Order: sequence, then C-alpha cells, then structure tokens
Amino acid sequence: MENTEKAVEPFLKVQNVCKEFPGVKALDNVSFDLCKGEVHVLIGENGAGKSTLMKVLSGVYQQDSGEIYLNGKKVEFQNTRDAQLARIAIIFQEFNLVPNLTVAQNIFLGREPVSSRGVLDRKKLNADAQAILDSLNTGISATDKVELLGVAHQQLVELAKALSFDSEILIMDEPTATLSENEINTLFDTIFRLKARGVSIIYISHRLHEVYKIGDRITVLRDGQTVGTRLVSEASMDELIRLMVGREIQRERIREENTVQESMALEVRGLWDRKLLQDISINVRRGEIVGIAGLVGSGRTELAQTIFGIKRRSKGYIALFGRELEKSSPGKCVMRKAGFLPENRKEQGLSLNLPIRTNIVHAALSMLFPMGIVRRKKEKDIAENYRKRLRIITPDTKRNVSNLSGGNQQKVVLAKWLATESDFLIFDEPTRGVDVGAKEEIHFLIDDLARNGKGILVISSDLPELLTIADRIYVMREGRIVKEFKDSHVTQEEIIAFAAGGVVA
Repeated sequence: MENTEKAVEPFLKVQNVCKEFPGVKALDNVSFDLCKGEVHVLIGENGAGKSTLMKVLSGVYQQDSGEIYLNGKKVEFQNTRDAQLARIAIIFQEFNLVPNLTVAQNIFLGREPVSSRGVLDRKKLNADAQAILDSLNTGISATDKVELLGVAHQQLVELAKALSFDSEILIMDEPTATLSENEINTLFDTIFRLKARGVSIIYISHRLHEVYKIGDRITVLRDGQTVGTRLVSEASMDELIRLMVGREIQRERIREENTVQESMALEVRGLWDRKLLQDISINVRRGEIVGIAGLVGSGRTELAQTIFGIKRRSKGYIALFGRELEKSSPGKCVMRKAGFLPENRKEQGLSLNLPIRTNIVHAALSMLFPMGIVRRKKEKDIAENYRKRLRIITPDTKRNVSNLSGGNQQKVVLAKWLATESDFLIFDEPTRGVDVGAKEEIHFLIDDLARNGKGILVISSDLPELLTIADRIYVMREGRIVKEFKDSHVTQEEIIAFAAGGVVA
C-alpha cells in the first residue's frame, strides 16, 4: 500500500483485515485509516471489497483476522449494536425506512422516549427528531410521513437517523445513486457542515467526478486489496482509473468470427421511463453480441426490464425483428421469440424448490404443451437434452434447483430460455457469482448462440467479460447512453472513464 503523509493521527485505523466467504477472499490484508473531520472516499470496481469492508466496520460481519483501532484503542464488533455504541453509523444505498411512519418515528424506531409512566413521550420524540433535522438544515418536519417525502429528503432522514446515535463516524454507501444534481448539491452541503462539526465520513462512490468535490483523501480497493491512498488534490482521474483497473485481461477474445447479420433483432429509439432512463437508442443485429457497461445505478438493468416490458416506458420505440412492440410485456416478448435472463437468478429466474426439469420447461409451457397438460416424459426428455447440451452437473433433473451450484443454476436459467427457442436474448450479469470454469463455459455458450444467428444483449459489471465476448459496447451513465464503442480495441480504462464521468461524450 502507498501511504500519504498525514499531520494528524488517524481516528480510525484498519490493519491487515481479512474476510473470506466460501470460495471467495473478499478482503485480503486490507489497511485503511480515517482522520477526525475527514471525508475519505473509497472507490473500486464492483466486487473490489468496498461493501465488505464497510460491513466489517459497522458490525454486520466480523473479520477473520486483522485489527481495528478506534481513537487508539483496539475494538472488536460482534454485531451492529457494538458499532453503534462505538458511535459508528452506516447509511446503505437501499433505504431502511418504514414508509407509513413519521420521520420522527423512523429516526428513533425501537428507541422511542417514554415518560415516567412508561408510555410513549410523543412530544419529546418529535422535539428530539426536529432538533437533529434542523441541525442539518433539512427543511423537513418531524411529523411528516416518510412515504410523502422525495428520495433526497428520505436520504436526509437516513442521515438524521444515523446521527441520532451521536455518531462520530458516518459511512455513506453510494449516497447519490438516485439523486438529481440539485439534490446532490444539497447532500454535499450537509456533508460539509458535518465535517465542520468534526464528524468523520467514509464516502463510497463509483462517480469519480464526485471525489474532487467532496473528498480529502481517496483509497482504492481492487480484488479485495488496498492498492493505493492519495490526497484528492494530488490524484488525477487517469491515475485513479489505472489503480481501479490495474490488471491485464486474462483471456483472449473468443469472438474470432464475424457472425453479425444485416437484419435487426432489436431496435430501441428515444426510450424514456418516468424515473431514470433518458432518450436511449440502441440496436442489436442477428448474430451479434452487444454489451452494456456502466456503474451501479447507471440504469443498465432498468433498460433491460423496460425493453422486456417488466417496467413501463413513458415514451419511445421498441421493435423486435422489425415489428414494433407498441406496449411491451414479458408475454408479448416471449411470443416474439425474446428471452430475458435476469440479474438475480434466485429471486427472478428460478423456482428453487421445484425440480430442474420443471424450471427448464417453465417459460415454454404454452408452446411445448398447447393443450395445457404437461406430459412428464416429454418434460424429462427436454430437460435431459439441455442437461447434456449445457453440461449441467447433476445426477438427474428430478433434483430441486436449490441443490445445484451457482454456475449450474445459471445454466438452468439459460436452458429455460433456450427451450422457448428465443432468437433474441438479454443476459443481465450472466456470470455473477459463478466460478471461473462455469464462466468460461457460459461465454462459449453465448458465442455459440450468436454463431447460430441469435441476437444477444449482455449487461455486465465485469469489463473483461464484455471485452471477451462483445462485438460492440454501449456505456451508460445516469440513465443515458454516453458512448458506443464499435470495435474490439477499446480498453477497460476507456470504458470506466466514460462510465464514471471522467470523459464527456
């Protein structure tokens, strides 16, 4: 690790912390420190270990080895309550608020003041909450219902809740992911006031341009390790990107043959939704693999779900194989020979407590069994065919999907959509959580589909993956397409520069 000289001793010090999960070393001798009244920005690619480190610091996880020192004293957090008592609070990207309760009730949920008679002291509850809200200049009333507040004000309620523990260290995980520019400026003003009061802040962000507005120092994690700490005033955007990426692509491209055809599988023009997507235009040809790159919150999954009709568009044109989809729906897309392999296979792609064979035929039931009667032998034969074709490792297809490894579960999702004979497929994070061997197999399967004339749209946080399999790559940032790379000579650094806002298209 490269250390920057500091004039003061750190308030928080992390030394050689390791955390391992089955098959994954999430933190590998990570060291990090935080000074009093400092905003220390933590960056890294998806999967670099940022969230794991923050969960260790907030008591969600316990480290396997290494030490944590707070104000010079060694501390060990067995749970989140221990961290709260040490005056460390974390604000996760996903809010943890109860919509139908008031702001005050949310701030002191489970810690409500009571009178000497043991009943809720509503007056004190509201007064204490209002004092915290006013100290942040939020303009929010303690008696407002949370469900009536906008996203930015809900973010401030989360901040007030964290400060209600009299926190000295505040961890903020992607706090601007869902905020507008004006809302971000309001949040930054609040952070500056907290800093002036001596609160120390760990700020996690994928948006590199924010680093220069809010941070004092910046630390980069890569593959579970600390690779560098810099003063923000001395760190260039190019250097930060190099530290984030810092590795050579491990595999050569597998797309050696150009299989792209003239006819379109997907056309999207001027697509908007009501929350995030703005004027999206993309296309995918038959025989082509098109990648979508972007950071967390950029709108990649929302784009896929809107194309497939899971989410509604407010305006825009979508066509499959030259025929417009005036109103998208999953059913209409399936009828048009389109399939969608979702990011969260366990919740959205599979029925874990049902057999493998049942999962494989599920999306194609109406096509395979038009009379509505499932013939078990046909179901078994179809499932067995895909078991062999995709090399799903299982003794038989009667076993429940929950018994399979992550890679084999992903192959079952793939088999489900292949059984529909789909000619256009959307893969959202196709190899997330699978081992190296399964990842390579899935890459070759996707390539084989394109060779057979299928149109493929791949969304991935794994940039080497896109560089390995994609013919073209679109880059998204904040709900927009900001760049299209039309050949295979693009680098990870170039993609990240556009995705993080370091380059304006």
